[in-house]
Amino acid sequence: MTRSNPSARLSAIPKTGVLRAVGTMSGTSLDGVDVAIVETDGVVIHGFGACAYRAYEPVERAQLAAALGQWQGPQVEAAGEIVTRAHAALLAQVLAEDAEAAADQRAVDVIGFHGQTLAHAPRTQGTLQVGDGAALAVELDTPVVWDFRSDDVRLGGEGAPLAPFFHFACAKYLKRDKPLCFLNLGGVGNLTYVDPRFEAAEDSGALLAFDTGPANAPINDLVQARCGQMMDEGGAIARGGVVETGALELFLAEPYFARMPPKSLDRNDFAEMITLVSELTDSDATATLTAMCAAAVAQGMEHCPEPPEVVLVTGGGRHNPVLMEMLRVSLDCPVAPIESVGLDGDMLEAQAFAHLAVRVARGLPTSCPGTTGVRACVGGGVVSVPGGEE
Repeated sequence: MTRSNPSARLSAIPKTGVLRAVGTMSGTSLDGVDVAIVETDGVVIHGFGACAYRAYEPVERAQLAAALGQWQGPQVEAAGEIVTRAHAALLAQVLAEDAEAAADQRAVDVIGFHGQTLAHAPRTQGTLQVGDGAALAVELDTPVVWDFRSDDVRLGGEGAPLAPFFHFACAKYLKRDKPLCFLNLGGVGNLTYVDPRFEAAEDSGALLAFDTGPANAPINDLVQARCGQMMDEGGAIARGGVVETGALELFLAEPYFARMPPKSLDRNDFAEMITLVSELTDSDATATLTAMCAAAVAQGMEHCPEPPEVVLVTGGGRHNPVLMEMLRVSLDCPVAPIESVGLDGDMLEAQAFAHLAVRVARGLPTSCPGTTGVRACVGGGVVSVPGGEE
């Protein structure tokens, strides 16, 4: 599949000025691929462009799920092919539509390709995101930045979360002048504390970020196994249930919650959560898992240097009114979906990797001690162009 836009860049990424970047994200919920365009110089967000979504087909989702937790082998190879193919198709569509909508507009300069995380154990084996960024660069005739996490892990970091530098840029874009939090509730929950009074994201004290604990992943797994549904749509199942406080207390006794941040999780690190609720009814089990997600966030909030002005929620969890109400009851500050400030909670992570791609191309850091625990600020990522790596 070749991009049809004749002005596609076949040379190195421009080193100065505002770039049009497209970012992609395929999260641990395994729902599909997000693609979004951002105009940025790697520091300041200048505007947001088109976005699109492609759901994984059931057979694709099943193959990806079968490869979770594996580091090599045929299932991992098959997962990589699925991810590359799905991203290539959606990116080609978005780039073609973008060119047609504004023929006089310059082409997208760079793609930020996250890939699909299959395994994440930064303290032992490392981190694994499948998908071939070099192949995408050739197919789409556009430079691709990918493999964002490996350098951070090699330098002693957790390799996650990586969106905080973009969250800092968002806080500046919103002209915030007080600390606030971005809470992403995907398969795993992660929290970014942003102090926009600092000049740069890499300044010591500007950011604190970490995974709070499991979020949608165990809920999705439970309702899929028991009810044949992809998710607890609108919190309908949890709404009719009662939280089992004994199971909740056992969950919060896990050593992970006593660890100081930065810290990160693999999607299946808390797989035993399902066992804790195995004898409960569908509604009680779902309500309890939902309460576990909210309680993990509340525990994590205790690490914030100052009480934030607001917690802005992104990711699929913000669509669950039961979870959102549990958060509002548990936290001592306002909780709101990120749309309340004009940002797109479905596309924020894809937008983040567009922004990060420009930072990598410009030699700017994408993580720091406060976000991943890495020893020093580092800009990870491999840059591939149609003719080979830069």
